[in-house]
Amino acid sequence: MEKLPELGKIHADFFERVIYPRLGKKDASVIVKPQHGVDFGVIALGSKVIVLSTDPFYIARELGIEKATWFAVHIIASDVAVSGIRPRYLSVDLNLPPEMKEKELEIMWSTVHSECTKLGITVVTGHTARYAGCNYPMVGGATMIGVGTKKELIAPKCKIGDAIIVSKGPAIETTGLMAAYFPRFLEAKFGKYFVKKAQRVYYQMSTVKDALIAASIGGVTAMHDATECGVFGGLYEMADHSKVGMDIHLDEMVLQDEVKKTCECFGIDPYKSISEGTLLATAKKSRAKAIVHALKSEGIPASIVGKVVPGRNGIHVFEGDKKRRLEHPKIDPFWGKFEEYLKKREKSQ
Repeated sequence: MEKLPELGKIHADFFERVIYPRLGKKDASVIVKPQHGVDFGVIALGSKVIVLSTDPFYIARELGIEKATWFAVHIIASDVAVSGIRPRYLSVDLNLPPEMKEKELEIMWSTVHSECTKLGITVVTGHTARYAGCNYPMVGGATMIGVGTKKELIAPKCKIGDAIIVSKGPAIETTGLMAAYFPRFLEAKFGKYFVKKAQRVYYQMSTVKDALIAASIGGVTAMHDATECGVFGGLYEMADHSKVGMDIHLDEMVLQDEVKKTCECFGIDPYKSISEGTLLATAKKSRAKAIVHALKSEGIPASIVGKVVPGRNGIHVFEGDKKRRLEHPKIDPFWGKFEEYLKKREKSQ
């Protein structure tokens, strides 16, 4: 029997072999096209640029419609913000499950409106309908758009000598979701108070603020949101895209106590696991401390965790006195553990 495909994003080899060589008609106005390590695409129109990013509209119903919708908006907005340009317009396609009640839809859309208003985003077009075969949490898709100047755009290109900056540390999304879905497992190991602390990590799952703060200081050469395959996957993709190497020092990276213990509880490697909300950035060495200071001043933990080196040096992780070559994780451990604990929870009910 043929093995079922792994859950999560399709592997990089497939993109290189099938997707990226087939992108329709070539157009010189597309100055940032689909590629690994880049969260957005860019169209140049004279002195202006249009930044776009598309993602599923992800509504995890068990979290509560309002809380889930907050995340759905921020995950899409984050991918535009890492361009250095503020997200401004939203196009959203809602293919809703038949069982979604009108009241739930009203709550969802009120939250979309509220979060977009806070972020300065206007909804410009969309589609809304219920269809058989549509299920939570993927209830459609959306495209976020930003408009700015070429000067404002951070078209990601890490440069040798750059400092590597990480905000919030690894496994932010992993912690936010596992604590929300499976609190009883965490409570059994660390108690009720810890569960509440871990669940608050949920609202760190956005890089909009992080990215715009970093961009405002100047000197940023590349930014990336550490989603699938986490910090290790994201840093590898940034280095691979820019054809550079990296020296990454784990002892310098923030590791929040809630994250460390949640990942320990569920047997997840925090550095390889999904981490929406963690900003990965490279910046000129002369500006790196100012960027970290600006982030900390806004209550966002951050640190300089290494440097960009020549590509021939490779990508290495340093931990204590140990050094190892970094390979792309390929498979994010979150999805398998999430499925495993869904089954455990069902059995225990």
